[in-house]
Amino acid sequence: MPSARALPILMYHHVSPQPGLVTVSPQTFRDQIAGLARRGYRSAGCDELAAFLAGTPLPEKSVMITFDDGYLDNFVHAHPVLREFGFTAVLFLITGRIGDGLPRPAGATPDHRTCMASVKAGRADEVMLRWSEVEAMRAAGSFEFHSHTHTHARWDREIADPAERDARLAADLEQSRTTLIARLGAASAHLCWPQGYHDAAYRRTARAAGFRYLYTVEKGTCVPTTDPQHIPRVVTKERTGNWLPSRLWLYRRPLLAAAYAAIS
Repeated sequence: MPSARALPILMYHHVSPQPGLVTVSPQTFRDQIAGLARRGYRSAGCDELAAFLAGTPLPEKSVMITFDDGYLDNFVHAHPVLREFGFTAVLFLITGRIGDGLPRPAGATPDHRTCMASVKAGRADEVMLRWSEVEAMRAAGSFEFHSHTHTHARWDREIADPAERDARLAADLEQSRTTLIARLGAASAHLCWPQGYHDAAYRRTARAAGFRYLYTVEKGTCVPTTDPQHIPRVVTKERTGNWLPSRLWLYRRPLLAAAYAAIS
């Protein structure tokens, strides 16, 4: 079997009936995942990415599916589709926004702006996942879970003093790891940056906290020589048909992917 020359990493946030900002509709998500299945793709998880970056081959048509934040619609709309087609996605949780309570049945899920307003108003439970839903998704094999920090704060915007900023970020990362260990039994070395922001001090703090693989919103594809501290991803869009397969065809070819990322 041919080996992958590159591992494209797809980036999703919401799957909701109100597509738009960082949101695809349930029908589009199903079309995209069904299209991957028809074309022989298989999903890779964080352990496989780490092994790939260490030189272990992956099957040629490997793709990594990631979600940021941890919205309720991931459970309502994305989870059933991933189960149906036998794919596993990676979900980077904002651990401080995940609440307690029973899993919720399928129902209405709001758009991104409404979700942000609910979180800001202290009503995160209306729009974010609960730990019971996280556990159900993990048990079903539709998602694995990693860190997106505890608060999703951009400390570079909130604190001017570099030392204080680094200390607040370190505490944020530690709380995220502590929460994942308490709730799921383990915390991995994989971290996704809030809003994709990072600098040398951020990366140094993350390494000290035990994170070796840092995910960004930078365009590109992963190859065996990719710096684990600068993992790029592919932004998904509200497009069906051949849009995603054509992007993956490109991002599975390192030279073409690099050229496309430079001009797009």
